[in-house]
Amino acid sequence: MTGNLPVVVPGVLALAVAVALGWFARTYVWQRVLARKQRFFGLPQHSECLLVVNRDAATAEWSVARNDVYALLELSAVVKECGANGDLISHDMAQQGFGERTEFCIGGPVSNRRMAAHLQSLLPGVHMDTETGNSPDRGAFTIGGERHLLESGVSEHVLLARLTAGQSDTARPVFLLCGQRSVTNQAAARYLARHHARLARKYGTNGNFCLLLRVVNSQAYGADVVELVADVTRAATAPAPKTIPKSIDSEGTGRRGRAKS
Repeated sequence: MTGNLPVVVPGVLALAVAVALGWFARTYVWQRVLARKQRFFGLPQHSECLLVVNRDAATAEWSVARNDVYALLELSAVVKECGANGDLISHDMAQQGFGERTEFCIGGPVSNRRMAAHLQSLLPGVHMDTETGNSPDRGAFTIGGERHLLESGVSEHVLLARLTAGQSDTARPVFLLCGQRSVTNQAAARYLARHHARLARKYGTNGNFCLLLRVVNSQAYGADVVELVADVTRAATAPAPKTIPKSIDSEGTGRRGRAKS
């Protein structure tokens, strides 16, 4: 037995060194991946963020739609993985600016006042039809002159955006999940959680983007089947087109005047 020690001991030492190097390499890669994720979401260790939720328009009392709760769960998992803490707040209670803390804002402009403000100031090129009733244009997005209609349960759209105020590297981002229905908000949260690494590679950890996603056949697949329609960053962040008012003459008629008798 003792005669085999010169052979066994170096082998054991080599194995221990290999295991240690493998563990250190794995830890180093994991830390780099985590640091990149924290930079993309603006969530360093022990930082604070806002989770701004809307109100379910189908109820008289303040409540959150079930799919929006699922969206919050998706985002809460991301916040926890980054080692940060989330502060859940109602849209009508978030009376503060942005840039100091990362913000996740969920819901359309009808049920989320905070989202309406963000669309106006950060995405002026986006118009969402907020008419109620049975109008075929209800909930439609208009971006860059293109209209994206809502076909409930068949084809539904959602905007997923990462935006920062100004060019400062220290400004924390605002993530907007603005959908035509609550199931699309959940789909956007899931898409962000699953594809954040690819988005960081494409746009950088400090880059801004606005994506238009389509949820396909939600009545059968829920929030699972999501397609990327287009990157609409340029059109969405462009100033809204100004409408030219009709000129009125001194007699109260239009520029063309009254028809001659």
